[in-house]
Amino acid sequence: MDSTIKIPFYIRLAFTVVNLIGITFILCMGNSILMPILLAFLLAVLLLPIVNFLNLKLRFPNILSSTTAVIFFVALILGILAFISYEISDIANDFAEIRKNITFFISEIEQFIRTNFHVSLWEQRKYIDDVTQDSVKKGKETIGTTLLSITNSILDLALIPIYTFLILLYRTHFILFLAKLFKKEHHIKLQEILTQIKGAVQNYISGLILEMIAVSALTSIGLYIIGVKYVILLGIITGILNLIPYIGILIAGILTILSSLTGTPEVSLILGVIIVNLVVQLIDNNILFPMIINTKVQINAFVSIIGIIIGGQIGGIAGMFLAIPILAILKLVFDRIESVAPWGYLMGDNLPKSFIWRTKKLSFNDSETATKSKP
Repeated sequence: MDSTIKIPFYIRLAFTVVNLIGITFILCMGNSILMPILLAFLLAVLLLPIVNFLNLKLRFPNILSSTTAVIFFVALILGILAFISYEISDIANDFAEIRKNITFFISEIEQFIRTNFHVSLWEQRKYIDDVTQDSVKKGKETIGTTLLSITNSILDLALIPIYTFLILLYRTHFILFLAKLFKKEHHIKLQEILTQIKGAVQNYISGLILEMIAVSALTSIGLYIIGVKYVILLGIITGILNLIPYIGILIAGILTILSSLTGTPEVSLILGVIIVNLVVQLIDNNILFPMIINTKVQINAFVSIIGIIIGGQIGGIAGMFLAIPILAILKLVFDRIESVAPWGYLMGDNLPKSFIWRTKKLSFNDSETATKSKP
């Protein structure tokens, strides 16, 4: 006798909507706690091959291998930050030159506007003063919030290595916990899902690192050709900030333009910096990202953009960074659970070439069958 209860579609839809609302509410309310943990999870998965190597090849104890891997990563990050700080101190020595060149550059722009748009210098400066006064008032109101946000961010960054170490240390414990949640007949599928999640996250993070190195190298070469100082520093900053969707490259461009003013206020050099950034972004968006990242994570562009926007609303920059790997993990899980497999298909990018709607059945013509089917 079949005891399966069939639930109507509208009830299942209501449960789905309620669950989504509940998950979103939890993420919004607990983002300050969850974001560092999720970042630590990605970092732990990335460091897992190092830990396994130390465990299996060098016979390190689990606690020592986990500690060594985390210390190695922290030392690498601190080394990069030390190099950036050292180079920034050199730029700070040129601050007087930068300020003089900015003043000259602004004067050139004012003269250009007065000549071509017939707006007097007094009107331009009055408008700038009005905007500046409004900005100062708003800035005084938000400075306390900004300082608090910076303090929280520093605390979160300090917690990430601790979380990473604990995740690596108790990784077997967590896996056994997951195994206890499911029946034994589902353990093979669970093991397959966990293995593929580990591979997807490692491939994605390694792809981001390769993309960061490529963008840094291309930017440094381009800036060197046009004669900008501190090309290595600016290339590294551009590569790092490029990891932040949308706003990262804009911030990098502004910093590069300001740094270019250490040498000369010529408009041609600033235009050269803008052109270099645009060319690098075109190469990154059309060659590097599809070749390195899209081959690692099979998520279509529509879902990716929506996920990044939602992640930014929930967790800010960290949420935007976490959006793609979380979507990739969800797709891997959805693809292997029959009841939610359509959602996994929706998130993927292997779409059929054509679609034929017939009276009794739906026909999908993919890349293999499209040539055989007639519309």
